[in-house]
Amino acid sequence: MGARSKARKRALDILFEADVRGDDPLTIMAGRKDDEDPNRALPEYTVELVQGVTAQTERIDELLSTYSHGWTVDRMPAVDRAVLRLGTWELLYNDDVPDAVAIDEAVELARTLSTDDSPNFVNGLLARLLEVKTSSS
Repeated sequence: MGARSKARKRALDILFEADVRGDDPLTIMAGRKDDEDPNRALPEYTVELVQGVTAQTERIDELLSTYSHGWTVDRMPAVDRAVLRLGTWELLYNDDVPDAVAIDEAVELARTLSTDDSPNFVNGLLARLLEVKTSSS
């Protein structure tokens, strides 16, 4: 697993924990930084992801609600919700990550951590957001 993939997984863990606890992801992340061995600090990309998703959560959730057929954001499994927020942020707000990589990484996280149906759901929803992104640029 590459460094960015590991950073995504760490960010996903923080986003998921914050969601389940009803807490602020930045607070959870700050706690992780305090608890971490100074030699094993959170990867810079993990921090960027958590900060980016946190800053754009309202807009991301609005997009997910608009383009997910038959699912509200609140009804999605918590893992899928965190994966989709992360993937959407990378897809729409991080120009350093190719669109295909953002989608593939999100699908892989869903495949590894969620239900059998989740990878297809995540892939389909992020692909739809990519279409919207492409048509509006």
